[in-house]
Amino acid sequence: MRNLTARKPLAIAIALASSCGIPTVVAQSDTPSFALEEVVVTARRRSESLQDVPIAVTALSGDALTLKGASDITELAQAVPSVTLEPSRATNTTLTAFIRGIGQQDPLAGFEQGVGLYMDDVYMARPQGNVVDIYDVERIEVLRGPQGTLYGRNTMGGAIRYVTRRLDEEFGGNVKATYGDYGQVDLVGTVNVPLGDSFRVGGTVASFQRDGYGDNLTTGDGNYDKDIFAYRLSAEWLPTEDLLVRFAYDDTQDKSAPVAGYRPRAGAVSGEPVLDDIRDTWAGAADNISTAGIGGNNQVDSDGWMVSVDWNIGDKYTFRSITADRADYTESVIDFDSLSGDDFDAPVIYDNEQFTQEFQLLYTGDKMNLVTGLFYIDASASNDFDVVLGQLGRVAYGSELTAYTGGIVETDSWSAFADLTWNFTEKLSAAVGVRYTEDERTVDVFRGSYLGAGGSPFFGNDNAIFLGASSDYEATKTWDDWSPRVNVSYLLNEDMTVYAGYSQGFKAGMFDPRGANFLTPAVEEGVDPETLDSYEVGLKSTYWDGRAVTNIALFYSDYTNMQVPGSVGVDSDGDGVNDDFVGTLTNAGEAEISGIEIEGSFMFTERLTMQVAASFLDTDITEWIVNGVDVSDDRYIQNTPEEMVYIGLDYVTDLFGGDLNWIASYAYKGDATQFEFAAPVMDQEAHSLVNASIVWVSGNDSWMVGLHGKNLTDEEVKTAGYCFGNEPYCSALGLEDNTSVFYGPPRTFTITGEYRF
Repeated sequence: MRNLTARKPLAIAIALASSCGIPTVVAQSDTPSFALEEVVVTARRRSESLQDVPIAVTALSGDALTLKGASDITELAQAVPSVTLEPSRATNTTLTAFIRGIGQQDPLAGFEQGVGLYMDDVYMARPQGNVVDIYDVERIEVLRGPQGTLYGRNTMGGAIRYVTRRLDEEFGGNVKATYGDYGQVDLVGTVNVPLGDSFRVGGTVASFQRDGYGDNLTTGDGNYDKDIFAYRLSAEWLPTEDLLVRFAYDDTQDKSAPVAGYRPRAGAVSGEPVLDDIRDTWAGAADNISTAGIGGNNQVDSDGWMVSVDWNIGDKYTFRSITADRADYTESVIDFDSLSGDDFDAPVIYDNEQFTQEFQLLYTGDKMNLVTGLFYIDASASNDFDVVLGQLGRVAYGSELTAYTGGIVETDSWSAFADLTWNFTEKLSAAVGVRYTEDERTVDVFRGSYLGAGGSPFFGNDNAIFLGASSDYEATKTWDDWSPRVNVSYLLNEDMTVYAGYSQGFKAGMFDPRGANFLTPAVEEGVDPETLDSYEVGLKSTYWDGRAVTNIALFYSDYTNMQVPGSVGVDSDGDGVNDDFVGTLTNAGEAEISGIEIEGSFMFTERLTMQVAASFLDTDITEWIVNGVDVSDDRYIQNTPEEMVYIGLDYVTDLFGGDLNWIASYAYKGDATQFEFAAPVMDQEAHSLVNASIVWVSGNDSWMVGLHGKNLTDEEVKTAGYCFGNEPYCSALGLEDNTSVFYGPPRTFTITGEYRF
């Protein structure tokens, strides 16, 4: 690992920043002056200036994201320090999220995420459907470091809060259309209707359509296409000035074609050649008999409702209740070999449900602010999939060989938390928080092998010949934990705050729903909980008469029992060829992650602003024992570039009675490994992304027209991969040397028009 200390002077010299949003000019006084607009967040469960919050948090407004032409939340990672957000393999809408090296890249049932995603304070337990398209959003807040004493679920790496717009007192709405390369047509319509003085309703309907960035040369479909329809309904009731009741329901349907990766080498048996375009594929699983059980279907449906109550009890107390229920269902075609045949195919079904209830009691006084709460989640996550080894089965047994796995993991958890901030003086304050968590997990897993074309009986092949089971078990286990937080902040002057804090993260133990207990009985015990001790110091500054803001955070994290999932091939008959597929879930002993994060906004003139952000991390797995041997020198923190730099510029000129915004950005990220080991063929080397936009906004804000160019240098960015070929540390499965790589979008241009009424 590269040495962090040697890079600190470089990091500090780069000067960086606050919200990474597009600042606007505040109201002018009689004496001409200008300053950055104050950014207000609710990261600590009360509205306050971002500069007064003594933790590492970034806020991006919906308007700023619209001006930049951002399409979904994965684009936030370009501008927010220490954050990686990517779509999971083979999908448009399943999220892989890492903050400060903490995350979870496998979307399998029972694998809890290391980063918490919240939709209007509702915790989203599963990653399916969480690549949220940006519409109807007021702001997005990204909190870095362990969270849990202020709200919601305990999370190790941090939290992303997606805050939708409140309904307005007056009738209004907007219509937005986007047209772009690759047949992109996006349509979004929103309406707000007041029904009397105390009740209002609203709704948003959105359609996101795009042809593939590449082609599937076998099925004729697009590869990396997009076919999403979504809507959101909401209502607000204000019977008194002290009581607010909100209701929301949302539904998203993703019917995009299966996504398949690029093969860097030709098929070892079939000889199907390497394609010239990295976004093209031979993948034929959707048309093969291997996925006939789901009809070759690839679809993610997710929906949920939420009811929240905010009751101001006098001047100092607020009671809050958040009740929510969510579900998602996925049928997915995974073509591990990315070839026309069925060497290594998998039909997959994910079925997830969750119910959450949260109560909060908040106190705001002259000297003290207190947040107390209870959080409960009842969640069920299941996966069923066939691993179809077509060619191997025909060679060895005369018919397709299938390994079916069915697993369900149920989580029943409750937590109590409290966080108290005491203002000793006008300058000195201290916060103390604690959370108690009790998680009970129950798992039920069955794995069996079958012969016969068409997969297992679960996927409709009643004629399949049962060869035997490799796993069949049920288990229940409970973990509990006390997680503290301490923070001290001091106001050096009216515009500068320094703070120091300690917080502890906790994630309960887990079971592997792919585990084979007949081969490894220990899988019935699950893996140990993760813990993270995080230390942070920071400085938040506003200067240059309010025209400049810089925020700096330095942190050190001691990470224990990191839960690392994986999957390997198994040679069940000892003939030297892997003919089965099992999951692996292990605890890496110790890791240390430290770094410096810098954010800044600068308003050089009334027309020219700049946003900057950077993070420089030192990530090191210090202990990982495998069969009595410490292999930590050959292991890495996944999906975590050690360097990140972002620079954004916005220049405004007058045109036709409105503002013409000239926006450009440069985002750099260092090397990153996809897995816990180096795999150069699929690991992403350091790269840069350049984006630019020209956006005209009318003087009355009714009209907006924009031209957006993304990835202008046409960088080929690897986002994920399958490692079942002849690579070091990889486990070969199938006969075709099955290594494949997924890529991010190429250079694109879009035109956007929006009318607000």
